[in-house]
Amino acid sequence: MSPLTKYSSSSHNKAIFALVLVCFFWGTTWLASRVGVEHMPALQLAGIRQLIGGSIYVGWFLYKGMAFPKGKEWVPVLILSFLNFIIANGFSTWGLEGIRSGGLGAIIGAIFPLWLVFIGLLGDGKKMPVMAIVGLVIGFGGVCVIFAEHFEDFFNPEFLFGIILSLIATLAWAFGTLYTKKQALHFNAYFSLGIQMLISGVVLSIIAPVSGRAVPMAQIPWEAWASIAYLVLFGSVISFVAYLYALQRLPTELASIYAYINPIVAVVLGALFFQEKLTIYIALGGIITILGVYLVNRAYKL
Repeated sequence: MSPLTKYSSSSHNKAIFALVLVCFFWGTTWLASRVGVEHMPALQLAGIRQLIGGSIYVGWFLYKGMAFPKGKEWVPVLILSFLNFIIANGFSTWGLEGIRSGGLGAIIGAIFPLWLVFIGLLGDGKKMPVMAIVGLVIGFGGVCVIFAEHFEDFFNPEFLFGIILSLIATLAWAFGTLYTKKQALHFNAYFSLGIQMLISGVVLSIIAPVSGRAVPMAQIPWEAWASIAYLVLFGSVISFVAYLYALQRLPTELASIYAYINPIVAVVLGALFFQEKLTIYIALGGIITILGVYLVNRAYKL
């Protein structure tokens, strides 16, 4: 469907509602992942989530008669599966084991557009817009404010490792985003998403036990299964469908607002229901960081 297609006011209202669902549910997935990693190893959790979610997507498209990629079409699928799901989603989930804060993890996840700018500068050497420079400075300043009260935590190896994993995850997501823009897929991109998720689910489900980061399926408690079910249903299925619906019917700038609201949802709900600390440093630093990311997005229309 063409993005220039005009829709009725009813369709527009439904698209707004779909966007609201995305803003809320993708914010809550950070907390669901945090709950899950308290009861089972993170890589195993991410693997099971992606395996189930990918199977649902792939099963649906196969039912609709969609054909699998052929020949060289598999190359971008495999690369994006590695960047977007094995590294980005897998590492961000793994990082929560050390950070122990869904809100903090969500804020770190929101900085990936800043990586896009750095990668772009290294790649093409173009002059950076003034707004982007301001956004980078503000965004970096916001991150410094957030971690001002966590200075001592950096001497905790688990916390430091969690931060490193989370930053690697955002970097991988940035590379995946840039690669997607340069590699036009010649088959259904949404079907590709499901295949990427399924491949990653298989890989992580193998890596987790081999690396010793897995428990027997029978020993996984109900809390972890509830987390997985929530992540699959609301994080992978409903939210993606809602996002695609909104993206087809709303301006890209409006549809991308979820990236700024997700961290707010995660921080607020984390404080209300999981006793995560909501300090002035996190609140102020989060706002400053999101403002910086917004300015970068405006400068490059990411």
